[in-house]
Amino acid sequence: AGKADERSARDEPASIMLHVSIADATLTQQVPEILFPWRSVVVKGDGTLRRVKRDWVIPPINVPENSRGQFPEDLVRIRSDRDKNRMLRYSVTGPGADQPPTGIFIINPISGQLSVTKPLDREHISNFHLRAHAVDLNGNQVENPIDIVINVIDQNDNRPEFTHSIFNGSVPEGSKPGSFVMTVTAVDKDDPKTANGMLRYKILSQNPQSPSSNMFTINNKTGDIITVAAGLDREKVTQYTLIIQATDMEGNPTYGLSNTATTVIRITDVNDNAPEFTTETFFGEVHENRVNVIVANLTVTDKDQPHTPAWSAVYRIIAGDPTGRFSIPTDPTTNEGLLTVVKPIDYESTRAFMLTVEAENEVTLVRGIHLPRQSTATVSVRILDLNESPEFRPNPKSMRLEEGLSAGSMLTTFTAQDPDRYMRQTIKYSKMYDPANWLEINPANGQISTIAILDRESPYIKNNHYNVTFMASDNGTPPASGTGTLQIYLTDINDNAPHVFPPEVEMCERPEPNALNLTASDPDLSPNAGPFAFELANRPSDVRRNWTLHRLNGEHAQLRLRIGFLASGLYEVPITITDSGNLPMSNTSYLRVKVCQCDHHGDCVDMERIIAAGLGTGAIIAILICIIILLVLVLLFVMWMKRRDKERQAKQLLIDPEDDVRDNILKYDEEGGGEEDQDYDLSQLQQPDALEPECVKVGIRRLDERPLHHDHQYPLRSAAPHPGDIGDFIHEGLKAADNDPTAPPYDSLLVFDYEGSGSTAGSLSSLHSSSSCGDQDYDYLGDWGPRFRKLADLYGGGDD
Repeated sequence: AGKADERSARDEPASIMLHVSIADATLTQQVPEILFPWRSVVVKGDGTLRRVKRDWVIPPINVPENSRGQFPEDLVRIRSDRDKNRMLRYSVTGPGADQPPTGIFIINPISGQLSVTKPLDREHISNFHLRAHAVDLNGNQVENPIDIVINVIDQNDNRPEFTHSIFNGSVPEGSKPGSFVMTVTAVDKDDPKTANGMLRYKILSQNPQSPSSNMFTINNKTGDIITVAAGLDREKVTQYTLIIQATDMEGNPTYGLSNTATTVIRITDVNDNAPEFTTETFFGEVHENRVNVIVANLTVTDKDQPHTPAWSAVYRIIAGDPTGRFSIPTDPTTNEGLLTVVKPIDYESTRAFMLTVEAENEVTLVRGIHLPRQSTATVSVRILDLNESPEFRPNPKSMRLEEGLSAGSMLTTFTAQDPDRYMRQTIKYSKMYDPANWLEINPANGQISTIAILDRESPYIKNNHYNVTFMASDNGTPPASGTGTLQIYLTDINDNAPHVFPPEVEMCERPEPNALNLTASDPDLSPNAGPFAFELANRPSDVRRNWTLHRLNGEHAQLRLRIGFLASGLYEVPITITDSGNLPMSNTSYLRVKVCQCDHHGDCVDMERIIAAGLGTGAIIAILICIIILLVLVLLFVMWMKRRDKERQAKQLLIDPEDDVRDNILKYDEEGGGEEDQDYDLSQLQQPDALEPECVKVGIRRLDERPLHHDHQYPLRSAAPHPGDIGDFIHEGLKAADNDPTAPPYDSLLVFDYEGSGSTAGSLSSLHSSSSCGDQDYDYLGDWGPRFRKLADLYGGGDD
């Protein structure tokens, strides 16, 4: 139908039908044409007719992909029936037109012809959604936009692709037919709703073809691989390789595209082979009393995959070892059974063993497989005899004695038995450990007697026990020995008198309180110790005059000072203490009381306190000696420093040591020379007055000596200048030298003071000989080496 100008209500139905028929005729005779949806007629309640707009649903346009036609290729024509009355412009928008990817679809703005400009790829974009527009020349919208859907029709232009080039799977050996193995998968980029993307699988080949060429099959739609034949045996074939083909077009070999992949199926091991011993009987031997010793290696074979639970063997002794003296662990590397002794075996009791051993795997055999006869073997073990050590019985041996037993008393007999009943051997006894050296043993019969008095209070006694170790040795080959311990429990007797405790106490000169609590020390045990009786001795007489002793109880007493003040010092108070033994023992011991001056806390502050704290008289004397030695060393050092300063003052020169000519001569930048370089003729350094007149006038002059002109007047220093004018004198001399016209413009020796004829030092401006003067030959300076080259240049030139 189309859109027309305003018509009467009678003509409207006929006009719509006319446009429909024309439109249908156009579609059948020309390029497909799409008309914009116009108005339809609606009858209102008052009987009048009115046009209303309604939208049409345009069917999708199908375009095959990979078209080889000429481009642009016309698809459909879009027009409005209003183009009869005015000029219209058509356009399309959307992805593929004016949005990326742009330029795929174009429209003729005048005719409305929609065209495609290039081949389409469904795998890239499967459909396009465009919108068509119609406007007048002024850009005003004439019709509402309509939606156009363009579907790309799929072509079979993609081969199937497997998700992996090699698929790996596994299946247990002995699996029944129909057992699932694995699934292979391929994908096709073509439309899966068409035959182009519908795949079918099949097996092209199987390697190896044993025991059958068709051990597996594949579901042609899902790609599931299953077994179809029995006889999978890992011990014969460990893996199979299948070539799988996937074809699209539902597997049509003529039109479909195909691809292949490799499938590797590994046959996994199950315990279908029992371990079998390599021989029926094994032999071994071991010495008696040895443990953790391997007697024999039991070997088996197992066809299952090595180092798996189906291959690893477990050994079990089923007969011949009722006491559990053997065990058979497995070597994880070789799978051998290691028959090992775990409990000592006595040759005198059992000389041989006949063991029955069974081998199994860590996992049970599969159903239907039973242990063969070869899984059981016999092991013959022979026990070898050894010379065993004698054994003391009982060990240790205990006995109870009273302390104080005299030396030479026979205590007991401690003997050992030789386990080797089939050998005639002699046993000798000796003592190994006797810390107090109280006992001895008869080497032949083992009788033990004392060689000293047994004392329970000895430091070697621990909890009233004294242990002595003896050794018994036989005369076998090689000799063997065993040890035994004798434990002696010593009971107490009253053999120790009590002593006052503590032996030393402190007290202030004016004690507050003036009482000291004491007790007694007795090494004996009750009833040979407390309760004790305390009493002050009668002598010396001043003890009872200064002190009183009161018994507090059976263990403690209190010592008090009778007087209010006691001078500082060390006092010894004799106290007699008696124990409560059956035969009581008394002893008078001296309590050392240190009386000292105390501070307000009651603590000693004098030297006695320091001594009591652990610093004895010897230590104090040693400290004093060290202090005296240190003071002497300091005094000697001070005396040495003073003497050294005096020597320096006595030897100090009038000129600075750096200006000494001899020192300046020695300063060179090269090593060499020595004491010989310092052998100078000092006679040339003489007083000017002592020089001969002709020597003064015609004497040889140094090249750096100033010319002989009228001497500039330099300041004279007084004979006894004040120390304060030394600086002024030096500055005046320097000023005079600067104003001297005869002074050279280079460094030279300047005369600051001339002390006259009485001076012992001569002029240093030139060196003259005291004897020959002009006849002096300085050419020999050139032979002294590079050190004296400067002197040779200065004096070797003669009068020049």
